[in-house]
Amino acid sequence: MTDTTPAEGAPLIKPSTTEHPLYEAVVDACRTVYDPEIPVNIFDLGLIYTIEINEANEVQILMTLTAPGCPVAGDMPGWVADAVEPLPGVKQVDVGMTFDPPWGMEMMSDEARLELGFM
Repeated sequence: MTDTTPAEGAPLIKPSTTEHPLYEAVVDACRTVYDPEIPVNIFDLGLIYTIEINEANEVQILMTLTAPGCPVAGDMPGWVADAVEPLPGVKQVDVGMTFDPPWGMEMMSDEARLELGFM
């Protein structure tokens, strides 16, 4: 096992800091960003893997795309940062991209599945 391999039973996606007072506002801001090819916001699509907010109200977001070759791969992290940065109390936003684990349709919320006709 290498240093980058998660321990057995460890989550593949680091948990978000859901207890932070800014968490819901950050989620709502992420819900204003849409993949231009899919009529569902990126949060409900499951493209936002982790939202970490520290005590200094610095926000780190780890996200993915539906496919590594997505035409907006270079733009979407900026769209997310632009949506979150103006929130009152947010000091800084850093949006990172990963493809590990790869996105899958099972990551979508029930609302997204319903909207796209998968339920």
